[in-house]
Amino acid sequence: MRKLENSELDRLNVEEFKKQPKTPICIVLDNVRSLNNIGSVFRTADAFLIEKIYLCGITATPPHKDIHKTALGATDSVAWEYCKDALEVVEKLQQEGYAVYSVEQAENASMLNRFEGEKEMKYALVFGNEVKGVSQKVVSKSNGVLEIPQYGTKHSLNISVSVGIVVWDLWSKLQGE
Repeated sequence: MRKLENSELDRLNVEEFKKQPKTPICIVLDNVRSLNNIGSVFRTADAFLIEKIYLCGITATPPHKDIHKTALGATDSVAWEYCKDALEVVEKLQQEGYAVYSVEQAENASMLNRFEGEKEMKYALVFGNEVKGVSQKVVSKSNGVLEIPQYGTKHSLNISVSVGIVVWDLWSKLQGE
């Protein structure tokens, strides 16, 4: 087995990426403080052709060297918008027909491994602050809550890891894989 060279990966350029049909998923970052986490979310969004990222509250916006360091150019390909209030974004997305799911540990949360996405549905996934999580007002307004099952002692994952897990899982379910 031989590792592939970058030139063999048949990657899209930014213009080609923007013309591609997008996966019907938006990501909402609710007061995410780490610039490296924000950049990692952009890379994940690029990998799965995510429609848009909403950066809310204290979440920093491009251009910033620390976001760029982990995004590796994905801030140029993935659509994004800054909004002061995540709750307003949630309400707007719901009005546009998105099912909004906060990714959080909460009463009556749906475990991600048991959640079945509907192929014709548009989704917005809300991820929260590294310490406080998704704000309660956003959780309360969401259509549901998804929880990543965890079996160790920590009961938490880095936000960029959580985004990767949830986006890949929902993407694969929407693809029928």
